[in-house]
Amino acid sequence: MSLKEGDYVLLLTSDEKSYLVEIKDQDFHTHKDFLNLKDLIGKTYGDVIYGKKGEKFYILKPTIYDFIKKIERITQIIYPKDIGYILLKLNIGPGKIVLECGGGSGALTSAFAYIVGEEGKVISYEKELKFQEVAKKNLKKLGLLHRVIFKNVEVLENFEEKEVDAVFLDVKTPWVLIKGSWEALKGGHPLGILVPTANQVSQCLSELEKCPFIEIEVVEILLRHYKTNPERLRPEDRMVAHTGYLIFAKKVFEK
Repeated sequence: MSLKEGDYVLLLTSDEKSYLVEIKDQDFHTHKDFLNLKDLIGKTYGDVIYGKKGEKFYILKPTIYDFIKKIERITQIIYPKDIGYILLKLNIGPGKIVLECGGGSGALTSAFAYIVGEEGKVISYEKELKFQEVAKKNLKKLGLLHRVIFKNVEVLENFEEKEVDAVFLDVKTPWVLIKGSWEALKGGHPLGILVPTANQVSQCLSELEKCPFIEIEVVEILLRHYKTNPERLRPEDRMVAHTGYLIFAKKVFEK
């Protein structure tokens, strides 16, 4: 399928610097070269285009991973290494109703919206309107804005929704919302929480013990990349280490 104005592409330079761009009549400059993005019209994903100075750009199809890594952000986002595990642990899939509190710039919101499909829905609470407006812009780029119900509300105790398939909390004091999360969930369904510090984990665990939650899990996910030289395979000098602690639990009616 030929590319057209308004499509998004991932441009990759010969030294593997990547750029997520929208096709429109605009010059695009990199450290290597520049080109007018309208010249991408009529090309296809996988093609090569040359800049005005002769630099080669590969035209790639952006994945949901690329969108999340390069979204506009005014808050710390949840990293893809954590998002993948969150999606599996919360059993997110087509048709699911997911409630998140603390949507921020919309990284996890985007992943939720992508996975729930046209029949599902994401309900995203965020008390800061400026954060939520950025999240909406990011969801619009992905063409997923219609799958999300945004609520500019600070939840102090309980949610309006009941019988949702999953709840995820990414707020400063998630323990105050654990009881409300239990009430919002369907029986047997999962709760997920992200916190940056160990003392916050302890406070969440103490609160989880007061509600009928079982199968409680605390994990930290580390990601280490390797240099892609077949003759000298070894780890990269830097790695994505601690980004947060993940807590998961499932609702039951009695312990």
